[in-house]
Amino acid sequence: MKKTMQRKYARLIARVGANIQKGQAVRLFISADQYEFATILVDECYKAGASRVDVDWGWQPLAKLNYRYRTVKSLSTVLKWEEEKMKLMAEELPCRIYITSDDPDGLKGVNQEKMRKASIARYPIMKPYREAIENRHQWTIAAVPSYAWAKKVFPDLKKNQAYEKLWESILQSVRVTEDNDPEEAWRQHNENFKHRADWLNAHKFERLEYHSANGTDFTAWLIPQGKWNGGGDTTLQGVYFNPNMPTEEIFTSPMKGKAEGTLVSTKPLSYEGQLIENFSMTFREGKVVDVKAEKGEALLRSMISRDEGACMLGELALIPCDSPINNSGILYYETLFDENASCHVALGRGFNDCIDGFENLTNDECKALGINDSMIHVDFMIGAPDMNITGYKDGKAYPIFVNGEWAF
Repeated sequence: MKKTMQRKYARLIARVGANIQKGQAVRLFISADQYEFATILVDECYKAGASRVDVDWGWQPLAKLNYRYRTVKSLSTVLKWEEEKMKLMAEELPCRIYITSDDPDGLKGVNQEKMRKASIARYPIMKPYREAIENRHQWTIAAVPSYAWAKKVFPDLKKNQAYEKLWESILQSVRVTEDNDPEEAWRQHNENFKHRADWLNAHKFERLEYHSANGTDFTAWLIPQGKWNGGGDTTLQGVYFNPNMPTEEIFTSPMKGKAEGTLVSTKPLSYEGQLIENFSMTFREGKVVDVKAEKGEALLRSMISRDEGACMLGELALIPCDSPINNSGILYYETLFDENASCHVALGRGFNDCIDGFENLTNDECKALGINDSMIHVDFMIGAPDMNITGYKDGKAYPIFVNGEWAF
């Protein structure tokens, strides 16, 4: 991909995704093999006004070696310097930019139980710092291709062809073309979310019911003080940013512990470098009580047992089948993209900013109103061409989705 297009994309990430403010620090999380794009992106961060850009390099093969050779005790230990970095982040409130490019199968064969135990042990130490920055800083997730990921998405193409094809599809999904102004395109895109979110918020539904011929038959209750969001977000300091690039969703956090029925996945889930395919979950009293999967069932069961909230929902997201990513016909094996191809839900942590007036509430008060709390937040796709979603208020039914599309 031409460097001019990569720079145009990097500028969009810095100025529209993270919306770096003059004098603000930035933390960039990126794979070591993406050093060329990292150089371009760091340059654009400084041009956007960043005072300092710290880069946290990752590399899947090294992560795999760590999980293979280190003990659970070693993996579970949060070193002093790690905690100090989190403390500094809570004090400085830097922009955080995550660039994903991992191989969907890159951690295949890793001991899942070792990963589970280590993440559970580390979470209580890191949690206070994560809560301290919630809704107080900008963050964004975007993607660039790797050769391994590209070959997974386009297995019939040669390596270089697949890589270029994935670059093209990523740029198309985030509205970057050779002759457009992507910042203006995103301004219009964010405006388009507003009227649907306004309609949903005006109705204050008590519950949503989902039905599809594939076996989805599910009801989720909503938080009375809840609200629907979509597109960009705003920090408590009033800075507007876009957490996900791309994004096509209108979303809310449902009432913790109030969900019944079965959800059937319609796309694979890439979780911790491994794939879970053709799976379903059954809920009783808000909790997952049974799961089935053709591939990755053990990993799925491990995921929902991470903590008390991991088996409950933290998000409901509405996306029509007639969305740009779904219309591309590409299965990305990457949640950032696949979740924006169809309706999805998320297990685990909910969003405080899905509560009206959340800025005047403490984290505990948001949880008391019904926001789920967990160390995980994992989206999986349930949208289908025949899916119907109905909202209920005071005994009256309102169609929201009919045959996979908006009904209003």
